[in-house]
Amino acid sequence: MASKLPKMMHINLFLFGCGHHRAAWRHPNSQVERLGDIRYYEEIAQLAERGKFDAVFFADGHSAGDVADGSWWFLEPLTTIAAMSRATQKIGLISTVSSTFYTPFHAARMLASLDHISGGRIGWNLVTSMFDAEARNHGYKSMPEHAERYRRAEEFADVVTKLWDSWQDDAIEFDRNGLYADPQKVQAINHHDKFFLVDGPLNVPRPIQGRPVLFQAGASEQGVELAAQCAEAIYAVAYDLPAAQAYYQKVKNRVKARGRQDAVPIMPGLVTYVGSTEAEALAKQREYDELLPSETSLKQLGMFINQDCSNWELDAPVPKLPPLDSFTGPKGRYSTILRIIETEKPTLRQLLGRLAAGGGHCTMVGTPEQIADQMELWVNNQGADGFNLMPPSLPHSIEDFVEHVVPELQKRGSFRKDYEGDTLRAHLGLERPNNRKNK
Repeated sequence: MASKLPKMMHINLFLFGCGHHRAAWRHPNSQVERLGDIRYYEEIAQLAERGKFDAVFFADGHSAGDVADGSWWFLEPLTTIAAMSRATQKIGLISTVSSTFYTPFHAARMLASLDHISGGRIGWNLVTSMFDAEARNHGYKSMPEHAERYRRAEEFADVVTKLWDSWQDDAIEFDRNGLYADPQKVQAINHHDKFFLVDGPLNVPRPIQGRPVLFQAGASEQGVELAAQCAEAIYAVAYDLPAAQAYYQKVKNRVKARGRQDAVPIMPGLVTYVGSTEAEALAKQREYDELLPSETSLKQLGMFINQDCSNWELDAPVPKLPPLDSFTGPKGRYSTILRIIETEKPTLRQLLGRLAAGGGHCTMVGTPEQIADQMELWVNNQGADGFNLMPPSLPHSIEDFVEHVVPELQKRGSFRKDYEGDTLRAHLGLERPNNRKNK
């Protein structure tokens, strides 16, 4: 009897400063001085493309954060992606877009332009944003209420899609003796609802992919519902395989209940430390953990749990935290922290080290074979369709992954050896959508 073929996984690179470990920028070998150099990002994207990754992804934020605490943001992501698209050929390029702070026309126009510039490789991660410090940079006294933000996001996605569909694929004729574009194939959308008044049509022709790929990452009930309604791919937070399986099943069932037949690949965040031996990999992890200032770590934890923990005893057990259903902040990361505390029963100092890279996402430490084993375990047991890699350091951790883990996955038939298409949709196995009729 023939053995079952391994499931092909998706791999995405989550770009963030010098890496996702909060102390990565402090390391003597970090490239922190290059964070304003576009070539730094281009080189990392080229490295990920050499590894045949589906895409590279930038999160985004709208406040400066604690500037003493290293690199939060430097170059604006959509601008950066425009340059990176010219330095790469196949790899997808994804950025967060805030439905709270952008308008649909602005977002649709920029993303459509980038899709044309890149040859059809753009995706967007739709978020509602989180923090009052961001809101106060955009004319709000504080963030709108959680449910209100998600209602706006739902309408935002609807309007952006209508704008992309306001041009039919064959609208442009380039007839020098007649029409540049057929006016009958470029139509207003006349959207008028609670949050947005948008006449349209868009002033950029329909994107190469029809629509840039819509990613979503919500873990709350409203976030899952938004994902089920409109997400084409999903970033997730999962501390371990049981947590990943529970989220995977919930979202897949919700997508099916909506009558959708789309694949909607789910990619949990993954932090990896790769070594030729397990001891070498653990030494790499310790090297970064030892660079971590406790004061900075406590500030990060305080942001995640929405309370001041600066006076907590480092070597004592973590104080009891409120249950998830009474927590008013972002629930995905908070539920992960609760799970770590319940499972590992760490001291506060141990919890800070665990959160230092990736904030509680799954962490795999070991040889290429050990990490490949674990990745396959998740993908073959309905925990993930792939992973959103969160390298603890850049570019060093992603070099380790591309040079050692990718060949191991390719040897097993779990990851592509080359790209089979030219667009992000092709990499993700997603169909190109047809125009829908705007009402």
